[in-house]
Amino acid sequence: MLCAVASGAEERFGVKVFTGAKPDKDTSAWLSEAFSAEAFCYRTSDNLNKVMEFYKKESGLEFMGKGKEGDKEGAMFKKGDVDITIQNPWMDMKTGQIITKETLITILKYKESGQNQP
Repeated sequence: MLCAVASGAEERFGVKVFTGAKPDKDTSAWLSEAFSAEAFCYRTSDNLNKVMEFYKKESGLEFMGKGKEGDKEGAMFKKGDVDITIQNPWMDMKTGQIITKETLITILKYKESGQNQP
């Protein structure tokens, strides 16, 4: 199953996964259910800026911006109707724990346009 998750975003949406990022099956499942979406989540020990620079170099992705709210940082990209978000720190929704030592990459497509979007 991990192989399917690892290659899922690239196969389904044509979005390359950050080199060395590991699939996060639990977060992928939670987001898929919570937002009526098909989501692929990955974790990396690399910092947000390094991950952001990787995606800035990928052709076909539109950089939507980088933001900061308190101690939370994030960046967003789009490829058509696919959203790519990068977060550090982030909350593990299964445990409620704030994760600061890993960056979360989410590659997501809503099943129905506009439904349950944050």
